[in-house]
Amino acid sequence: MGKIQHDYSLGRIVVVADKGLTTGDNIWYILSANNGYVLSYSVLGADQDFKDYVLNENGYVDKGDDFKIKSRLYPREIKVTSTNGKKLKKTVDEKQIIFYSSKYAEKAKRDRAQVILKAKDLIKNPSKYNKSTTFGAAKYVRNLTFDAQTGEIVKQHLSFDEEKLREEEKYDGYYAILTSEYKKPDDKIIEIYRGLWKIEESFKITKSDFESRPVYLSLEEHIEAHFLTCFISLVILRILERRINRKHSPSAILESLRKSECSLNQENYYLFNFYDQVLKDIGEEFGIDFSLKNRALVDIKKILGDTKKG
Repeated sequence: MGKIQHDYSLGRIVVVADKGLTTGDNIWYILSANNGYVLSYSVLGADQDFKDYVLNENGYVDKGDDFKIKSRLYPREIKVTSTNGKKLKKTVDEKQIIFYSSKYAEKAKRDRAQVILKAKDLIKNPSKYNKSTTFGAAKYVRNLTFDAQTGEIVKQHLSFDEEKLREEEKYDGYYAILTSEYKKPDDKIIEIYRGLWKIEESFKITKSDFESRPVYLSLEEHIEAHFLTCFISLVILRILERRINRKHSPSAILESLRKSECSLNQENYYLFNFYDQVLKDIGEEFGIDFSLKNRALVDIKKILGDTKKG
């Protein structure tokens, strides 16, 4: 991070990341370099004081659509690894932002439903599972132990941990963000954090839709050309998305453009047999009528020529 900051003369930067990066060492490193952070934080993994603050209704501001938010400036103790390997206690002053969304709560319940079914099946049929295949479900099963050598389940009086489930359900819909940028409004911090989703979506599009990975190339220049093509395509896609005011998702745009093909009808005339709202919106923005089913070759060449000029 320091090298990139220096090479591109970035000045002070703000690190935005999911809770996997929210460790004392990372936070202390960021602050020691005079940078800032916006990090998500596990409510379930927090101490009881933080959990009590989350569930306390005092301070929440209703934003409509079953969405509420509150924040506090709060000194938090973190553990930092010293040069000799010892853990030191440090205190950081940060803003803690909590928001609740009913849609997020519904998603949490949906995501957990399959895990619960797996846990109950594990209790009924323990011989079907071993230590490596109980991931996610094991925490809901009481008295679950494994053979140290084989990883197989040692049959005990297995039962479903209802108390564990009820405890987790209390925090469905709540999300926490920690930030050093305490002077910025809460809405701005949430907007900054949501930008992380856009970055992750870009990686997903590049890997899946543009098939950047796996790479079936060996020469370095070919690999660089491959990724350059993928990232140029991503830039063009983002420009399209922005120009049509984000009316359609990137996946929908790509799907419609892929279907917008033509076949030779007769000499110098081509038949276009696909048209939808996505192509209509793109066409209106760029002055191309995608609704025409028949086009002469000279017209197609003119459109391509005008595109290159633009």
